[in-house]
Amino acid sequence: MAAAQGRLSDGAGGMDDAKEGEGDAKETAPLPFRSAVEALRSTRLRPEIEIESTKPPQRLAPYAYALEAAVVEGDEDLADGRLVLLHDPAGHDAWQGTFRLVTLVRAELEPEMAADPLLPEVCWSWLTGALQSRGLSYGEPSGTVTRASSHYYGGLAARPAASQIEIRASWTPREVLGGVPDTAAHLASWCDLLAQIAGLPPAVDPGDAAVVSLPQRRGPQSR
Repeated sequence: MAAAQGRLSDGAGGMDDAKEGEGDAKETAPLPFRSAVEALRSTRLRPEIEIESTKPPQRLAPYAYALEAAVVEGDEDLADGRLVLLHDPAGHDAWQGTFRLVTLVRAELEPEMAADPLLPEVCWSWLTGALQSRGLSYGEPSGTVTRASSHYYGGLAARPAASQIEIRASWTPREVLGGVPDTAAHLASWCDLLAQIAGLPPAVDPGDAAVVSLPQRRGPQSR
């Protein structure tokens, strides 16, 4: 796959705002949510994936935590995405649980791949397969796979046509000990999806979910 265009950002806040939000969450959030967030922050990821916390959405649930990630190889961003953890202690009928994971993943496509009529089904199977390969229990999955093409004219006619795939999805991670889902394993499976859509080979041991410090994305670079 070709490099993804740009990084995910809505221009609202930044790392300072995100860190401030984390501090508020640590002080006021219920223990299950704090435990789920801590697991996200301490998951080992493959070295090609750069990740950082970002400002979460404010109105989807009483408590939220968000991460942005990019698959980087050399000077290219091959894919990027956002993962949001939502928590409503009172439960949510549509979720059938108290936690929900919401994601956006995108990457540019080579022309021959973009022309494949089965591409949307394949991309959705990458998501469900990533969860199943780690033996994760989840429910109420929903989402869309969008394939978009851009063609340039006039003053932009020199640019080659470009195609992009975008996966938007959400699912309910089943709660385990203490009413907390295994968010570390769900993050690892999400990173498997990012790596796959970026065209990277599978990790040597996809079931390895050892815990170390969460790596941080490198500073601004020209790509």
